[in-house]
Amino acid sequence: MQDMTKPRGIQMPWPTPPAEGEAVEIAPGLLWLRLPLPMALDHVNIYALDEGESWTVVDTGIHSKRAVALWEKILAGPLAGKPVSRVILTHHHPDHIGMAGWLMERFGAELWMSRTAWLMARMLILDVEEVPTEQALDYWRSAGMDPEIFETRRTGRPYNFADTSYPLPVGYRRLREGEVIRAGGRDWDVRLGNGHAPEHVTLWSRDDALVIAGDQIISSISPNIGVYPTEPEADPLAEWLESCERLAGFAREDHLVLSGHKLPFTGLPHRMRQLIDNHHGALRRLEAHLATPRTAAECFAPLFKRRIDAGTYGLALVEAVAHLNHLYQAGRITRARRADGAWLWQAQEGCKKG
Repeated sequence: MQDMTKPRGIQMPWPTPPAEGEAVEIAPGLLWLRLPLPMALDHVNIYALDEGESWTVVDTGIHSKRAVALWEKILAGPLAGKPVSRVILTHHHPDHIGMAGWLMERFGAELWMSRTAWLMARMLILDVEEVPTEQALDYWRSAGMDPEIFETRRTGRPYNFADTSYPLPVGYRRLREGEVIRAGGRDWDVRLGNGHAPEHVTLWSRDDALVIAGDQIISSISPNIGVYPTEPEADPLAEWLESCERLAGFAREDHLVLSGHKLPFTGLPHRMRQLIDNHHGALRRLEAHLATPRTAAECFAPLFKRRIDAGTYGLALVEAVAHLNHLYQAGRITRARRADGAWLWQAQEGCKKG
């Protein structure tokens, strides 16, 4: 018998994703599908669990004309014309919730998700802004946003969840930490994570070695951990690290992890350690970088070690602030206001560098 306790690193049993509009059967009664996204991370994975006369769908992709046409193709093809009776959402981001309301309206499907995720999704879809708020402008100034990017954002219409999310009706079924749900002929433990999104749902099968992880655990990228104008003093990185440590306690070598992006993989204990260590390494590099006072926008190099372009600038900025807030709230760095309103962050004298 193979020793499942021996670390083997990350393995990807499926080297290629399903083609658009098609599905791969990951396990009996569980299909993997992939939907396109109009951004650098150009796809999202969704999963369909066979309930006999209907399907449970986990996550849905964004709402657009193209997405509606693709969903029609999926419903008639891989889902064999059977209705969707339930939508489970891992978290509140548009690439996961965008088509949920459409599926609910089309089939009368139930919506299952965590309470915080539902509240965030419902609020943000209803909250349409035509111009940036003063709080957003203040936040961008405090982060030292590039002047050209700041001016473009100041005078442009902000992105709204409603741009890519179908209206979400009132009414849902709350998923709670520690409960067990039945889906696709399996019992699943509900375990919540935080950091990337509040009360992010992950599902751990009791009947076989399957984990539906959303964006909480991904094979080859770390999900964005960001601070936003809504809560500029937040420390989501502390929540992320706590979640990783806690979920790592459930990880087994034979778990097949089905993520919201990239490919399914095994080697979960190794991946959990990577996710934790990568951020601790970034924090050490950032602290060394702050031997000289710098704004958040001047902290991309030690955190990302790659070029940040206009398309990724916003995500890089909110993640830089998240790491700075974490160090600041741990007492490892200080900050002071610059004349233009930007925070200048600096390492404490005597703090360990490198």
